Order: sequence, then C-alpha cells, then structure tokens
Amino acid sequence: MRNKLIPALAFAIVCLLPAHAQTAQEILAKSKQAMGGDALDQVRSVHTKASIKTSGLSGEAESWEDTLTGHYVERYHLGPASGADGFDGTTVWSTDTSGQPRAEGGGDARQGAADEAYRRAMAYWYPQRWPAQIEYSGEKEDQGKRFYLLRISPQNGRPFDLWIDATTHLFDRTVEKADIETRTTYLSDYRTVQGVKLPFAVHGTNGQSQYDQFGTVQQVELNVPIEAARFRMPAPPAPDFAIAGGKSSTTVPFQLLNNHIYVDVKINGKGPYTFLCDTGGANIVAPTLARELDLKSQGALQGRGVGEKSEDVGLTKVQSVQVGEATLSDQLFAIFDLDSFANVEGVKIRGLIGYEIFKRLVVRVDYEHSQLTITLPSAFSYHGQGTPVPFQFNNHIPQVEGDIDGIAGKFDIDTGSRSSLSVLKPFADKHDLAARLGAKVQAVTGWGVGGAARGLVTRVKTLRLGSVPVDNPLTELSLQTQGAFISPYVAGNVGAGVLKRFNITFDYPHQQLIFERNANYDKPDIFDRSGRWVNKAGDDFEVMDVIAAGPAAVAGLKVGDKISAVDGRAAAQVSLPELRARFRGGEAPGTKIKLTVQSGAAQTRDVVLVLKDLV
Repeated sequence: MRNKLIPALAFAIVCLLPAHAQTAQEILAKSKQAMGGDALDQVRSVHTKASIKTSGLSGEAESWEDTLTGHYVERYHLGPASGADGFDGTTVWSTDTSGQPRAEGGGDARQGAADEAYRRAMAYWYPQRWPAQIEYSGEKEDQGKRFYLLRISPQNGRPFDLWIDATTHLFDRTVEKADIETRTTYLSDYRTVQGVKLPFAVHGTNGQSQYDQFGTVQQVELNVPIEAARFRMPAPPAPDFAIAGGKSSTTVPFQLLNNHIYVDVKINGKGPYTFLCDTGGANIVAPTLARELDLKSQGALQGRGVGEKSEDVGLTKVQSVQVGEATLSDQLFAIFDLDSFANVEGVKIRGLIGYEIFKRLVVRVDYEHSQLTITLPSAFSYHGQGTPVPFQFNNHIPQVEGDIDGIAGKFDIDTGSRSSLSVLKPFADKHDLAARLGAKVQAVTGWGVGGAARGLVTRVKTLRLGSVPVDNPLTELSLQTQGAFISPYVAGNVGAGVLKRFNITFDYPHQQLIFERNANYDKPDIFDRSGRWVNKAGDDFEVMDVIAAGPAAVAGLKVGDKISAVDGRAAAQVSLPELRARFRGGEAPGTKIKLTVQSGAAQTRDVVLVLKDLV
C-alpha cells in the first residue's frame, strides 16, 4: 500500500514556498523571505517524524531528504500496514507491507518522483538543483482569503499548482493531477525551526473526504548527516515463502471461467477456497470468509477498479496462504466485498491472490492445460523456445513496451481482466482511434470494483508486446471517465483474451515475461454474439445492457428484463460462464436461441435470439 500523505508531508517541510508580487520570480523571492530567507540557504537535509491518520487508521511516518539533490526516502506504519518509498536520483522504488522492494518504472511513477525531487530540493529558489518552467497563473479567492497561483512544470515531471497566501506569503496548498486523480495538499500550523518556518500540519484529499489523510509533525531535524545508501532501494527481506518437502516447484490446476483464473487456496490452514488469480492483484478476502476465519478488519481505505465507483477496504493480517505446496507467511489482506461478484461472474469468489505470490516466486501460467507452476527463483532456469519480454512495474502490475498498428505505447499485463485489449481513453482520444478503426459498437465490456465498464468495440490489426505479435485482437476503446482506465500514462490493458493464446512465465524477480504460443494462438477472438450483457439475479439472468440494433435489441430485450429459461432449460440450471461461452464462440452466427423473458410485472414471453457477429 502506498501512503500518499508521507511524500506530501516531507514535501511540506522542505518545500516551504513562494509568495507574490508582479512576476513569478518576485513572488518566489517574497515567499523565501517569509519562510526564512538566508536561513534556507543553510539547509542541506531534513529528517522528519510525524503522526498520521486516514480512513480509520493511525500510525507514524518518518522521512529523510537531501535538499541539494532532491533524493528522499519515507517509511510509514499505518495500522497493520507498513511500507516505504524512495528515489536515489536514478531508481524510483517502493516496498510493500512485507518489505518486498520494487523498482517503479511504469505508469506515472517517474513523473511523480521528479515532482517530489524538485520540491524536496527547494528548486523554486535554487533552480540549478532541478530545472522547471514556472508561470504566474493569477490570483484566486477562497473562503475569504486571497492567493497567488504559480504553475510549476519540473523537468521530467508533470505540472502542479502552488497556492500562496497573498497576506503572509506562506505556502497554503498544492494541487497536482496524477494519473487517475487530482490531489490537493493543504499546509498549516507554521512554526520556526532554526530560523526556517515550517508547516506542522498537513491535510491531503482527492475530493472524497472520507479518505482524507492528516499528518502532524512531531519532530524536525535540519542538516543531520544522511548517507547516500539510505536512499537506495533495499535488498529483499528474508524469505517468507517456502515449498513443502524441500521441493523447488509445485503445480496446481486452475479453472478458466469468463477468461478468469480460479485456483484453490488455503488460508490459515483452512479451506480450500475458490480465489481469483490476478497478476497485479493485492491480497483480498471476502467479508463472509473473513468472518468465517475470525479475521479482524481495521480501517476503511479507498478501493478502485476499472469502473467509476470506489469502495471501502478494510485491512487484516493472515498467518499463512497456501497454493498447492507453496506457502506465504504473515500476509496483509484487504477485506473487500467480493460476494456481490457472484452475480457478475456466476462463481462464488472467496478472495483474490496474485502480486504477492508472483513477486516472490516464478509462476508459469499454462493456459493450454489450465495449470499454474510455481517455482523458487533460485531454482528457475528457462531453456524453451519462448520469447522473453522485459517489463517495468506500474505499481503492482507488469507493464511492457509495445504498439497497436505501429502506434507505440505502454501496456499493462493483467490476468485479472476477461477482455483481450482495453485501450485507455486518453490514448484512444490522442490518436483518434475510434475514427481510425471505425469503432461504432458501444457496449458494456466488463464489470469490476466500480461497476460496469463501457467501451467502443472494434479490432486492431496487430498488437505487439515487446517483439511478440498478436493478430486481430478484439479491442475495446474505453469510455470510462473515472477509475483505473483514465491514466494518460498507459496505452492499454492486455487481458486473458490475448494472454490465453500463450503459456506465459511471469518471472518477476528478473522483470521478464516469457511468451510461448500454444494451441489457442490461432483461434478467433470473438465478441459476444447476443448483443447484451447479463448478470445473475437470484435464479434468473438479468439484462444489464443491450447493444443498439444488436440481436438482443432486435429480439425485443430491454435493460431490466429477467431471463428465466434458455432453450427450455431453467436459468437456475444454467451457469453464467456456460451461457457466456455459448455467446462467445460456442454457437455459430445464425444460431437461434429461445429465451423465456419477463419485463417488470408483465407475463413471461418467449423471444428468439439470432446470434450475429457484431465486430
């Protein structure tokens, strides 16, 4: 878990900011005098300790920064969670709650680190430390106070706005648009330390107040000696994983349903339970299973997915997680309502695993034979004919360089996605892909944490992942305006519709994926031929979306209709994955399927659905 309060807190302490006049430089000069003047010239390093609170959790944070270079590291303990973030001038890194380090190279990590380095180096006053473009954006009033605004664009970073109190010339807040949210950080309670005026209170928000973060500085030390090694990514901790019997690997079967991988997992020696396996997914346990296992929940953090809503997430500790003969110990889990996904998936999901196992071990996903092989990194050696593709981490997700029809971009590799290729809206808009690809079919293309995801469905000629080509993949141009699919730093998300054409080795320790074509490679990638999206609703299926002029619309189906029988077979006897499989290649175009349907309180009626290729 990454705590966004800590960078803001450390930033607040060193990045005491500018004030106003007629130009940006005059504003900065007055601000410097208000914040300490010549005393700031003597600041070489800052060490801070603070208390932090957010989402029902409390804890402590500690940070170190070199103001001459902008190098920094911060560590936090928040309820049952802990972690760290740092930048040594070359590597942006983080550690998860079990101390596993990760070099952050994907998404917006480097842009965010550049902004942090700029602020920690106080480069608005010392531009030789980190160049930037600075513009005066005018004045604003807020709650009866007047502010001067500066827009700063650090080299290799992204723009952020500084609000400066026009009366005191003290820094009041920053506003920064990251990949999927805009974050505002307020500073207050200024106190003088060694001639320098510092804010001792920090309040960060993304606009949803229930997830606001608060920090109170407890101690500040200026000019303490800090060794360069403190800023470097730490070595991995002692192994918290093992494979029983001294074995070097274990192989377990999985089910591929709705293009999702489901495996049996034991928690604290109990089970097995059905868990979804997602390469970038955090550990999650459903509330019902948490109650069965007497797992206590702490906090209510913000959880996001591809949909436009967010949900509260509690945290708990689990003693052991077992997959096959592989066991991970002392794991942090989120408690999140996956039970409702039974209506979306047609499968009762008790939890989710992924990143924590993939990060520690080498995992081969054999889509052809529905098997996972988990191997100790020290015992792994590859001698096959597959194609290796290097990746960087976009937070927990492996991200590769690639292109679609020659347009270069970065692509997340996501076994937790049922889709083939989802192109994010900023990338699609930038390259006018809807017009270029003639995309006209709009539909619900998935259903996740935030609800339904919508997109324009089409095809690209070739998706390339590293040097691995994939021809004619089904492609969704996302229409989401909130959630995980609005990042301008990612081109697309590659799901199991593409991945299952290969057997893939996920070698996280060496940051490479190895693609081996399998028997699925040349099979057609087919979009739903029924022209509607259905979820389970008790014993029936409920129509959640109908594609304009598609087969379902032609048959007279409408959103909210309940389907009680399929070809004379009661819906209660038909699994949702089975029904979806029929409509996605199990039945040929032109096939007629009789549905028994009820609209509201009306009498049931029979309709005939004639399947048709829409894309």
